[in-house]
Amino acid sequence: MRTIQNILKGRPINVGSIKVRELLPNGDAMFDPFLVFHHGVAVISPTEDPTKAGVGAHPHRGFSPVSFIYEGGVHHRDSRGNNSIVYAGGTQWTNAGMGLEHSERPPYDIQALGGVQELLQVWINTPAKYKMNQPEYFPLSKEDTPTITTPDGLVTLRIPAGELDGVQGKIPTFFPVTTIMGTFATGGSYTFNFPAHHNTLLYVLSGALTVNDDTVLEAQQMALFNNVAGSFTIKANTTTNLFIGNGEPLNEPIAAHGPFVMNTQTEIMEAFRDYRMGKMGVLIED
Repeated sequence: MRTIQNILKGRPINVGSIKVRELLPNGDAMFDPFLVFHHGVAVISPTEDPTKAGVGAHPHRGFSPVSFIYEGGVHHRDSRGNNSIVYAGGTQWTNAGMGLEHSERPPYDIQALGGVQELLQVWINTPAKYKMNQPEYFPLSKEDTPTITTPDGLVTLRIPAGELDGVQGKIPTFFPVTTIMGTFATGGSYTFNFPAHHNTLLYVLSGALTVNDDTVLEAQQMALFNNVAGSFTIKANTTTNLFIGNGEPLNEPIAAHGPFVMNTQTEIMEAFRDYRMGKMGVLIED
């Protein structure tokens, strides 16, 4: 049985106009290859302009900022010409590579969708040898996401990237990383088995569940699992939305400052220089 090493409750912060609970980093500690983990909820009032809400243009280099969308939608635009809206149940995965500038706003029709935007923003590290690749953007809708549904219909698991029980996600990754967006009805249960040396995290957005019949996780709590061989079982105590991330640790030096994640401080200084020189492009939102 794979056991839990730590349970995190996070802290509230603001990112742009979005109220966020930050689970990672935990103090200064990351969970290789997961660098940052934010759960954000924004309420867009009927009088608010969606094009001014959310997070405006900002740069990234050296990792993959990923949005997993649970309610509403996200409008992504970037300095490489990508312009895409993905709605609830979908994923927006950006490999920042050598650098780009992007924005993440609510979609123009957010009020018609109920005015609420809920998402996870997860930063996944990129191996050193790929950090200066050309940037890539992968939008994936709910309908196009490979999905597992249990025979009793109580559990739905969407797999944007990686692999779960023979189901392969569509988003390519540089190394083994699996991401799972789960919805459990009351009593729904599923058993997960990942490689022992991989780091695995479980986050509860809403509801409550029990892990291995002995540990209860409430909403806005994250479990970090020990690196031991064996499986773990989740059973929902009520209707529950959750996220599971599993990845092979890179075990590389991390130098991070603001929107850049590299391997040395010299590379961080070079990133800021290149951004100021316009080498990451310029995003002008229309």
